[in-house]
Amino acid sequence: MTSRGRGGGRRSGSPNQVIVLAGEDQNDCEIMAALIRAHRPDLGAAAKLVRINDPVRLRKKSGPDLTAAVKALTGKARAKALQQKAQLIGFVVHEDVDGFTDRDYRKVRTAVTEEFGRQCDGLHHTALALAAWESEGWLLLFPDAFPHVRPRWKVPSRLRGKDTGRIKDPKEALKGRLGSPLFRESDGPLVARKALENGLISAPEGRNDSYTDFVEDLKDWA
Repeated sequence: MTSRGRGGGRRSGSPNQVIVLAGEDQNDCEIMAALIRAHRPDLGAAAKLVRINDPVRLRKKSGPDLTAAVKALTGKARAKALQQKAQLIGFVVHEDVDGFTDRDYRKVRTAVTEEFGRQCDGLHHTALALAAWESEGWLLLFPDAFPHVRPRWKVPSRLRGKDTGRIKDPKEALKGRLGSPLFRESDGPLVARKALENGLISAPEGRNDSYTDFVEDLKDWA
């Protein structure tokens, strides 16, 4: 997955730049790419977004195991930048936490954030997309995007305007309540892109603290 986003090319003489994405699969990375372009259009226009294929498995790790896993991921991100002959300006890491935005979520995010901070300080920026319950919970923040993908889809009121970080298995909820045709994981990037194209990401319905944490990470990038 590569893209320069919107806004044309880079200024003459500026170095090639990349933002590397790592996630559970390509669908999740494409969702993150749409969110980056929405919240940081400046970076989406200036840098290519590229993906590494290594799956992210951080949330259950601690101590030396977490250190080793983060070292491996950041090494792959830097290698991808070298392959692209580009400067690595940011690394976005996605993992579904399969849990609510509760104390356990906060503990995991703090540990992973601190480890990336130790290993990446001064080298590049990092944004953690530790999605509660899963990335489909983030998509529920943009319910009006779904009919743009399938005209018959309608997010029911019981799933709109909620704390989507407190909805268990939102993917299954979408499959059961969205309508025909059945929602699939591969529809997620389409929903995210339609949310971007229609300006819905700037005004989410409801809340999800894990999404807010991710957006704050992006805002902190220089």
